[in-house]
This record gives sequence, structure tokens and C-alpha cells, in this order.
Amino acid sequence: MARSEGRDVGRISAAVDRNYDQFHGERQATFGFFEAASPEAAVGLLDAAVAWAGEQGVEVVRGPMSFTTNDECGLLVDGFQYRPAILMPYNPPQYAPWIEGAAFTKAKDLYAFRMPVPSTPPAVFARIAEKVRRKERVSLRVIDMKRFAQELDRVKEVYNSAWDRNWGFVPMTDAEIDHMAAQLKPAVVSRLIQFAEIDGETVGFSLIIPDVNVALAPLRGRLFPFGIVRLLWSLPRIRVIRLMALGVKAGFRRRGIESLLIEGMVNQTSAMGYTGCDVGWTLEDNDLVNRLIQEMGGERYKTYRIYERRIPGPTPP
Repeated sequence: MARSEGRDVGRISAAVDRNYDQFHGERQATFGFFEAASPEAAVGLLDAAVAWAGEQGVEVVRGPMSFTTNDECGLLVDGFQYRPAILMPYNPPQYAPWIEGAAFTKAKDLYAFRMPVPSTPPAVFARIAEKVRRKERVSLRVIDMKRFAQELDRVKEVYNSAWDRNWGFVPMTDAEIDHMAAQLKPAVVSRLIQFAEIDGETVGFSLIIPDVNVALAPLRGRLFPFGIVRLLWSLPRIRVIRLMALGVKAGFRRRGIESLLIEGMVNQTSAMGYTGCDVGWTLEDNDLVNRLIQEMGGERYKTYRIYERRIPGPTPP
């Protein structure tokens, strides 16, 4: 915490994820949960996080990540006029120069897109999907909420395979995926989570959730006494969704399975009356995925930035 004249003026977390270090062979610390009321508070907090990280033998500090790329991450640097989608961060514009004033530089940008939900799948994806069904014996099914724990195991298996070469990727542990599932479950609409399977093996999945922030924003943080009633009334009326993830396991990519999942998503979301979709985040240099989103009618409308600050090693004698 940062305090000035007897009041709190900022906060920050610093963490070392041994899971990340083991996977990447790099000693990284992250900073997150960052808020500050002044540039002096921001620099003081960031310097304190870096000092702590140095005591842990860390090589680089990156953030904001609360706590890893599997959680909320990135600092909004473009698109402040738009409300945040569910589980995406928001911050004042001045945070970027304050963080840069603490000797942090850009490590990677993350993109978010918005797009209308088409009434039918684009023709190119529909053609590929039809070929995949015939040649690859791929079938789609929605999540079985009665077997939720087993379905989570399938999500983790695909996720840890499909994203393993992405910058900043951290394999999800059982505890992490259970925690995330507990957060998301109240917002889950079963028809919006689909699995692609070949001969009973799960080879891909897509995860969409209604953007609950649409219903939460008008409450201004006041659930009681009447806000909870308004929230429950509003949830079934949400017409905006967020595509959180779409992935295919290594060994099954570039076989058209992504197009089959896209076709399934469009069919389900349009049939249920959704009209808009927030897609993200994606890495700035993931050209294949970014082009695919744009071909679907996606418009990049937000940019988030992850910063880093290297910690010098000990000076040799």
C-alpha cells in the first residue's frame, strides 16, 4: 500500500510464479492489482515491487498481471471511451506515462476486437466446416453441465496444448482452472461452450460467455437492496457476448477444425439472439488469428500493454 498524509493513495502486488519459471526457464516476477492516485505513488509502488523482486533473484518484472496471463492482464492504452468487457481490465489514461516514468518499457501489446454477430456463418467458413465434417470425422457438442468437473479436464488439456507456444503462456494448474470455473459458472450458458471431438477425443473448444458487465454497469457497484433484483432481471436480456477462447490441440491444427468451431459459434449465438461480440485478447503479433477475426468482421478497438523492467544482475568483482 502507498499512504500519504494518513490516507491510502495506491496499491500493488508482486508475485513470483514458479510454474512460469519452470516452463520458460526464466526468473520472472509480475506486478498487478495496480492502482495509484498520483505519479509519485505509482513510481513508489513500482519501485517497491521491483526491489522485492530483486530480493527473490528475479531477472525481469512484467505487468500489470493479476497474477499471470491466465488472469486479468494488460494496461489499457487505447480505447478508453469504451466500457470494459467482462474479466477485462480498465484504468485511467495517465497510468501509462506513470508506469513508463518508473523505467518500464513495452514488452507486448494485446488486442481486443468487437464485431456484430452474423445471422449465418460466412460462406468460406461454412465450406471448410462441411469438408472437415466429411474428411476428419469431427463432431461438435455443447458442454454437459451435469459432468462439469470432467468437462473442465478437457478444457485444461486443450488449453495447455493449444496455447503452449504463445508469448507469456503459463500452463493452467488444476487449482487455477477450478478457481476460474467457479468465477465463470454463474455466467455460463451451456450452448455457448462447445467441444470439437474426433472419435471421442476432445481436440478443440470454444468458450463464450454473456458480457455480464452490461448488466453490472448501471448498478454502480450497489447490489443491495434492489440492485440484485435488477441484475437478475437483466441477465437473460444481455445481447452482447465475449469470446474468451477458441483453441485446437497441437497436432490437429490447420485441418479446418477452427472453421467448424466458428460455424458452431455463429449458429448458436445468432439463434439465441445475441447481436454483438467482444473478441480478445489476442497477441499483437498473432497475425493468423488477428486476420481471422478481421475476416469475420472484427474491428480492433482496444489495445492493452504489458510492460517490463529488467533487473541488473550483480556486478562482477
